Amino acid sequence: MMNSGDTAWVLIATALVMLMTPAGLALFYGGLSNKKNVMNTVGMSYVAFCLATIVWVVAGYSIAFGPEGHPIFGSIKNLFLKNIPIDQLVGSIPEMLFVAFQGVFAAIAVALVCGSVVGRLKFKSWIIFSILWVLFVYAPLVRMIWGEGLLNGLGDLDFAGGTVIHINAGVAGLLLSILLGKRKEKNLFEASPSSSKLTILGSALLWFGWFGFNAGSQLAADGIAANALLVTNVAACAGGLAWMALEWYLKKKPSILGLASGAISGLVGITPAAGYVGIDGALIIGLVSGLVGYYGVVHLKKALNYDDTLDVFGIHGLVGIWGALATGLFADPSINGAAGLFYGNPYQMIPQITVILVTIIYSLTGTFILYKITGFLTRGTRVDEATELNGIDKAYHKERSFS
Repeated sequence: MMNSGDTAWVLIATALVMLMTPAGLALFYGGLSNKKNVMNTVGMSYVAFCLATIVWVVAGYSIAFGPEGHPIFGSIKNLFLKNIPIDQLVGSIPEMLFVAFQGVFAAIAVALVCGSVVGRLKFKSWIIFSILWVLFVYAPLVRMIWGEGLLNGLGDLDFAGGTVIHINAGVAGLLLSILLGKRKEKNLFEASPSSSKLTILGSALLWFGWFGFNAGSQLAADGIAANALLVTNVAACAGGLAWMALEWYLKKKPSILGLASGAISGLVGITPAAGYVGIDGALIIGLVSGLVGYYGVVHLKKALNYDDTLDVFGIHGLVGIWGALATGLFADPSINGAAGLFYGNPYQMIPQITVILVTIIYSLTGTFILYKITGFLTRGTRVDEATELNGIDKAYHKERSFS
């Protein structure tokens, strides 16, 4: 039976998650990019939201959640949302609302990827790649992990998308940045953000929307949703303070951009665990997420010498892996029934590690194939040298972000 309270909450949560992509992520990425590529960076998130939404209702949802389908590539029975009556329920909410809620997840997943390659990827290549990636990487992973797919019944814990969204987007972004090659500018690691204010505002909007992302994933207005919202907030604060404190200690100055990046790291880390851990687990996950994010962005990137423009792998991929592992460590049976290693169930780490590995392998393989197809369809994926050095805003879009 439909529950009006649950339905009202998930309606609100869907709107909160929607805000994260064309507003939160667009401003966060736009502020971090250099001045000559702000409009292009914002546009990549914005267009990804529009494309993913359409792709999701046309075929993505059917691949991910359609009935009686392939364990990886899904079903065709819900193409264009056919065979879904308006009064059909998922749990206690209308299935149409579940479609919309999952659709905004698909949108932010693909939008996250663009942060790795802004400033050097063709806009039309991004459009083609986004469509293909939602259909053939994101939706099949959702089916395998959340739907009736290959890993169904394995017993992994991923409450709101630590593997499906963050690890998936992080490793895809890393691979794209390597395939595309480094930017031609010098001093890549010291490039100044175009607007710290936009980045801080974007991080706050992401944080606000994350309440819908995590607490909404319960699909009900109940105690688990309330706990998910609370631990999400706690982990974000802990992550922000951990990053700022470490950077303050090492560089003798507290960085506000570091504070914002640490908060996002805390949010990423708590995502798979939000429905399974209490405050103690959230504090540890958030603190370590801030430290892991800092290590990934500041040290690992230099050590491995890759050019992930806006650190999608460091914050989403690396911290996402920590969050998935931490869920298996700190899952508290008093919250949602599932027990982790520190609550007497060491075997929980087996499905956690298995799903992490499957996600990484599938995402890397699928992203590589789709990148090659995109390159063929758009005659290369990289903008020419003059466009890259002059800035894509002026050379391609004929628009400027700052006068």
